[in-house]
Amino acid sequence: MLSPIGSLSSVNTLGPSAGVGAATAAAPAAGAASGADFSQVLANVATDAIGTVRAGEVAAISGIEGKASIQSVVASVMAAEQTLQAAVAIREKVVSAYQEISRMAI
Repeated sequence: MLSPIGSLSSVNTLGPSAGVGAATAAAPAAGAASGADFSQVLANVATDAIGTVRAGEVAAISGIEGKASIQSVVASVMAAEQTLQAAVAIREKVVSAYQEISRMAI
């Protein structure tokens, strides 16, 4: 599939300084090479984002129960926060593009 593009959860493996931009920087090249359409890429990104947020929730609950270290909880919650911020930014761009198209004269 499109793990380099759609994997916002790969931010976890890149480290805290890499950020979301590093995971999405390979998006044009990887998307063009695989021939996947935009809806598939968007669906994969959404699925991976949901998985990352769920992993953050599970880590937070494990931390509350004392089953996980503070470092792993913080790392998971920070990855979930970055994923959520990226999802909100993408949503804002889509809404902005829709509004711009709707303002066009026919």
